[in-house]
Amino acid sequence: MSEGDLDEVLEIERITFPAPWSRALFERELVTPFARSFVGLRKETGQLAGYLCFWLVEQEGHVLNLAVHPQHRGDRIGSRLLGFGVEFCRQQGVQLITLEVRRSNYQAISLYRNFQFQPQGIRRRYYTDSGEDAIIMGLDLGDRKPLSNA
Repeated sequence: MSEGDLDEVLEIERITFPAPWSRALFERELVTPFARSFVGLRKETGQLAGYLCFWLVEQEGHVLNLAVHPQHRGDRIGSRLLGFGVEFCRQQGVQLITLEVRRSNYQAISLYRNFQFQPQGIRRRYYTDSGEDAIIMGLDLGDRKPLSNA
């Protein structure tokens, strides 16, 4: 992800999330040393279709944000981005990847389960816009083979 991607990223962010990140938050992620942000582009058009933001701290990764434009959902963009992120983490020596997901976001939970993320706990009233709980999910990368479904 680069600063030139931010208009398209912000469009997806606003469509996808009830409490979207601001431009300033994305700009900060782009210059934070332990932050990594990637975009997914459509092969045919080069159009930005989704993005992934995560942190790498020591041997841990933490997914902050994964979103796909509604026009491209069902095209495996989210799976490819997540698979890329997991493999990137593995190559960096990450042992554990964690994330929070809305309890009601069954589609995202299903995606994470397909990558073997497992529920680790609950963060009560985590989402300030609705008071909804977050499920903490984790993926242990220790001694695991590369993913084949990415």
